[in-house]
Amino acid sequence: MAILLSCQKLTKSFGIRPLFEGLSFGLFEGERTGLIGPNGAGKSTLLKMLAGLESVDEGKVVARRGLRVGYVAQQDRFETVGPGWSVRDELGRALQGLNLEDWEIDMRVEDGMERSGFVDPAQSVDKLSGGWRKRLAILSQVLREPDLLLLDEPTNHLDLEGVLWLERFMSGLTFSFLTITHDRSFLERVCNRVIELNKRYEDGHFSSQGNYSDFLEKREALFSHQATLQDTMQNTVKGEIAWLRKGPKARSTKQQARIDRAGEMIADLAELKFRNAQVRATEIDFDATGRQSKSLVRCVGVEKSMGGRKLFGPLDLILSPGDKLGLLGENGSGKSTLLKLFSGALAPDKGTLRRADNLRVVTFDQHREQLDMTKTLKRSLCEVGEHVDFKGQRIHVYGWAERFLFRTEQLEYPMSRLSGGEQARVLIARLMLRPADILLLDEPTNDLDLQSLEVLENSMMEFPGALVLVTHDRYLLERVSQRILALDGKGRANFYADLSQWEAAREESDSLGVSHPVAAAVAAKQALSPKEAKELQKMEAGIKAAENEAAMARAALEDPAIATDAPELIKRQVRLDEARQRVEALFQRWNELEARG
Repeated sequence: MAILLSCQKLTKSFGIRPLFEGLSFGLFEGERTGLIGPNGAGKSTLLKMLAGLESVDEGKVVARRGLRVGYVAQQDRFETVGPGWSVRDELGRALQGLNLEDWEIDMRVEDGMERSGFVDPAQSVDKLSGGWRKRLAILSQVLREPDLLLLDEPTNHLDLEGVLWLERFMSGLTFSFLTITHDRSFLERVCNRVIELNKRYEDGHFSSQGNYSDFLEKREALFSHQATLQDTMQNTVKGEIAWLRKGPKARSTKQQARIDRAGEMIADLAELKFRNAQVRATEIDFDATGRQSKSLVRCVGVEKSMGGRKLFGPLDLILSPGDKLGLLGENGSGKSTLLKLFSGALAPDKGTLRRADNLRVVTFDQHREQLDMTKTLKRSLCEVGEHVDFKGQRIHVYGWAERFLFRTEQLEYPMSRLSGGEQARVLIARLMLRPADILLLDEPTNDLDLQSLEVLENSMMEFPGALVLVTHDRYLLERVSQRILALDGKGRANFYADLSQWEAAREESDSLGVSHPVAAAVAAKQALSPKEAKELQKMEAGIKAAENEAAMARAALEDPAIATDAPELIKRQVRLDEARQRVEALFQRWNELEARG
C-alpha cells in the first residue's frame, strides 16, 4: 500500500504538560482507521496537526505530494450567507475550487443528498437539527473526494438511525479515512485499522491492523507481555542492585560497563512501571441492596399516553434481580416516560404496575440535572465532611476523587469548569454511594472515553440488581442487555432477543416498504430555539391542565340540572368545543416540538 501521510517524532504540549512525545506512524491507501484514546490524550489536537490546522512543537508531518485532505471538526460550523442559505447552497459551495463543471457539481450534489437522506435541497441550514448538521458537514467533505478524510467524533449528535446511516455511508467510500470515535460498534464494523493514543505504550501509541476485536486481542497480548517483562526486569535489577551495594570498583572496563548497564536497566524498569500504571481506569462499582424479591417491578397491560397520543401499551413486563433490559426508540417514543413509570415518578393510564415494597431506584440522568454546576468538585463528590461511606467503608474524599481519575487540585474547581466526561464521572461516583434494587441508566456513556466505557460495561454486567439501559452505544447495548424492548413511537412495544434481531426486523420492514419507527426520522428537522426548548419542557404540564379543563367542561355539559335549559346547554357545548380545540392545538404543538427536539 502506498503511503499517504506520515508523522515523524511529533511532540505537542499545553503549558508544561505534554500531550504526546515522539509520536511516529503512517497512514496508507485503503485504510479505514479508527483513532481512540483516553480523554486528554491529544486526539483532536493530533487530527488538527495532520490537517495542517495546528502547529507542532517538535517533529513534522510529511504528506505525499499533491495529497488532498478533508477535515470534519467535532463542532459543525457553517459560514452561511443568511437564514435562507440552503443545503443545496452549502454543498455547492463545498465543491467550489475543484475545477468542476456546473453539471458535475449538480450531479455530485444530487447523488450525495440522495445517499444521505436529505429530502429537501431548499431546507435552510440554520434550521437543521444537530444530527442533520453533522450529516451535512460529513457530506460536504466527502463530495470533494479527498485522498484522506479526517473526522473528529462523526457520530456525535447522531441518533441510532443516523449512526447506522454513517456506517453504510463510510463503508462505501473509495478513499482512506482516519476517524476519532468512541463508538466500538463502528470500529468493529467499519474500520480495518485501530490506533490507540496512550502513554501506556512505549512509542506513545499502539497500532493494530483489523477491526476492534482484533485490536482488543492484540492489546491484551501486549499488556500481558509488558507485565511479564516487568516481573523479569525486577528480578534482574534486584540482583544488579545487590551487586552494586557490594561497592564494586570500576577498575576494569568490564566492571564499568556492568555498572552503566545496571543504571540503564533501573531507568528502563522505571519507564516500564510508568507505562503499565497507565492501564488504570475509573473504578466503577455500583452498590446493590441484595434484595432477593422475585419481582421488583411487574407491569400487566400497562399503557401510557401523552396529549391523547398513545406512547406504548399494553405492555407486560417483569423486572427481577439480575435482569438487564435495553430500551430503544426514537425521540418522543416514550423511553423517558417508561423510566419514570419504573421509578414511580409517573403512574400508568391503564393496566397495573406493581413495585416491590420500599423499592430503591437509582437513576442516571443524561441531562446532568442532578448536578449543581456552582458547587465545587469536592462538595459534589462529598456533600459534607471529608469522607464518603461506600459499602460500609469510610473513604477520604481525596481517595474517592482519585478513584475517578481526578487530581487533588481539581477538588476546588466549580463543576461548570469540568468537561462533559468529568461531569459524567462525578454523577457515576454519586450514584455509587446509593445502594439500589434497580439502576435506570439514561445515556450513561455520553462523553466517557473508551477506558471508562469498558469499566462501566463490566460494572453493569456484574450488578446483581435489575438494570434498564437507554443508550446509542450499540456495543454496550449488545454486551450488557439480555433482551431489548423497542418502542416504535406509534404505541407498539416489541421485545427482541438482541440488537441483531432488532436490526434484522428493521431491514425486513425497510425491504417491504414499511416505515420503521427509527428510519422514519430521516426527514430533516428544524433545531429548537432556547425559547422553544423551554416551551417543550412545560408542554406536558400544559396538556394535562388543558385536558383537565376539557374534562370539567364535559362534566358541566352532562350536568342533569341543565338538561332542559337549551341556552345553557349551547353555552357549555361551546366551552367544551373550545377546550377540546386547545387540547388539540397543544398536542399538535407538542408533537411538532418533540419531533424537532
